[in-house]
Amino acid sequence: MLRVSEEEILQRLRTDSPWWENRKDTRWKDAPKRVYFDPFFELIYEKKVNRAVVLMGPRRVGKTVMVHQAIAELVKKRIKPKRILYVPLDNPLYSGLSLEKILFMFTNLNSIKKDESSYLFFDEIQYLGDWERHLKSLVDSYPQHRFIVTGSAAAALKLKSDESGAGRFTDFILPPLTFYEYIKFSDEEEKFLAQKKDIPLNQISLLLEKIDDLNQEFVDYINFGGYPEAVFSEEIRTDPSRFIRNDIIEKVLLRDLPSLYGIRDIPELNRLFTMLVHNTGQEIELSGISQDSNVAKGTILKYLEYLEAAFLIKRISRVDRNARKFKREHKFKVYLTNTSMYPALFGALDKDDKTVLGKLAETAVFSHYFHFLEKLYYARWRNGEVDLVVMDDTGVKPATAVEIKWSDRPVENSSEIKGLLDFAEKHKLAGLGETIFCTLSKFDFQQHNNKKIMFFPTSILCLALGQSLNTREFREALVKSAIER
Repeated sequence: MLRVSEEEILQRLRTDSPWWENRKDTRWKDAPKRVYFDPFFELIYEKKVNRAVVLMGPRRVGKTVMVHQAIAELVKKRIKPKRILYVPLDNPLYSGLSLEKILFMFTNLNSIKKDESSYLFFDEIQYLGDWERHLKSLVDSYPQHRFIVTGSAAAALKLKSDESGAGRFTDFILPPLTFYEYIKFSDEEEKFLAQKKDIPLNQISLLLEKIDDLNQEFVDYINFGGYPEAVFSEEIRTDPSRFIRNDIIEKVLLRDLPSLYGIRDIPELNRLFTMLVHNTGQEIELSGISQDSNVAKGTILKYLEYLEAAFLIKRISRVDRNARKFKREHKFKVYLTNTSMYPALFGALDKDDKTVLGKLAETAVFSHYFHFLEKLYYARWRNGEVDLVVMDDTGVKPATAVEIKWSDRPVENSSEIKGLLDFAEKHKLAGLGETIFCTLSKFDFQQHNNKKIMFFPTSILCLALGQSLNTREFREALVKSAIER
């Protein structure tokens, strides 16, 4: 059997890094950038902290594209192209090679001296066994170089980097698209935001005039808008369920998670995930799931941990009317991190599917709040509930309470806002924006005793939340949090 020669590998390195020969030959440099690009690039370019940057996230959210855009930016900043290496480790040609061996081949090939720095990007790092130990060794042994790795098997990346990379890795999570990014990538930004840098609240009149069109875009976003490819590809938009189900969900459930954790009963995991998708945003009792599925509680908890580590779901804990957490978490909610997974399994939705859209609109609001560095809960007590509670920096006092309905009835019917008013009264949430009720299309401010409730169309709130990620304040907070983790 013929072995792959070193010259063949060197030629592959040249092919995967075409900017060595032509500095303009970088992929996706003109494609729209995620709002996460600037903080990601800052972590790469920052040389004060000697750490590898580990880019994590679910499949198909644009990790590889963002890596190539970062390479283009490095070239633009006059980093010598031959000091930038990109290696897709899913290519079988690199199988069996250690990261250090690749580093040696790269530096020798391009005559990089020991005291000279370079940037090395390793894509799909999970294809290298025991990758975290190899990467840690590189960071310790070659501080002059910058190492950036990505991977689709996000569960392995997160869990292993938490265990082995303390002080050596900076984890950076790339979530699915926000509604604002979807609008921007669809070239609809000028239609809905006359002044692009102006926040939606300042353009509320314009948005309300076009609320039917905006809500239709929001329904499309729910159907397929979490993935950049789905926004750009007419073929995928025509049949998004095939793309999302086959290329994203099934690869995680049928390949990534079983191979990472040794799961033998794959149909059991698949049934649990399907149930969670169908019940996104619904309160779940662990004993009830166990009885219905005939699966032990411990096994279910492990499955939930795996699905959450793979960035498919997010568990939300419950608090009572006093915002106190429960010592034993018998009940909790599970939200999809991306609403598009529901239509992928159960069929695309239109604007008349109001019952299903209600829970997916709530899921979309949560998925936008997931982007922020905040502690999220839901509140439920004997005579009331609140869908979303955002705690303040102390983690014990509510800062914001949000109720979400895909309906305008609550604007006229005070009985439907009773639970929100009760919770606001209990915690003295009287400031503007501290108590929010998400509607279908109505915008209003109402004073109830000393409490101010802002009624806000769900689509506009998600647009505003997404756009707020595109600010200097958020970028600085994200970079600071990533470095301090």
